Amino acid sequence: MFKVAREGYPFILSSAIVVLITAVLEIYWMAILFSILTFFILFFFRDPERQVIQKKGVFYSPADGKVIFFGKTVEDEILKDQALEVSIFMSPFDVHINRIPCDGIVREIRYYPGRFYAAFKEDSSRANEHITMLIEGEDGSVVVRQVAGFLARRAVCNVKPGDIVKQGQRYGLIKFSSRVDIYLPLNANIRVKLKDKVKAGQTIIGTIQRK
Repeated sequence: MFKVAREGYPFILSSAIVVLITAVLEIYWMAILFSILTFFILFFFRDPERQVIQKKGVFYSPADGKVIFFGKTVEDEILKDQALEVSIFMSPFDVHINRIPCDGIVREIRYYPGRFYAAFKEDSSRANEHITMLIEGEDGSVVVRQVAGFLARRAVCNVKPGDIVKQGQRYGLIKFSSRVDIYLPLNANIRVKLKDKVKAGQTIIGTIQRK
């Protein structure tokens, strides 16, 4: 069954109303144009069901898209410490539902207003409007950052501090092309490389050897 994220309903309804009005007024070129737009919006806000295999010591990708960066860096918003970063660019054709990478408790969520640079640019991670979330799990602290892009003007986060979250759980989305950065503990092993295509709740991006 084709499922659509509820955040897309206002866009779909608005576009569909324009189709109806222009068809009644016999402005057919506009009706066709907005019909195509309506189908694209439906496609963009699709929310496919996914079977997530629960695994200890594993971090799943929080987003669909392409890996555009990975490596050791400093997470300077919440952790204020070194971490392993994996950045994922989501094109308008990717599923934009974001999922929790590991079991844990949401300790903090911060919203940062900002600019709207192209999401694949490294500067966009901090300069653009974004939402940063800290999850405390059995394998350490994990930070996930939803970054709005040139087209994406809003990130949506549907969890709050104190929530207990599960691996693969839907927690939000970013409207139109955007990126998600995830920061893992330094003792994690990165399992992806540049330009890898990943899927939220399906692709393992990092592991930790448990004692």
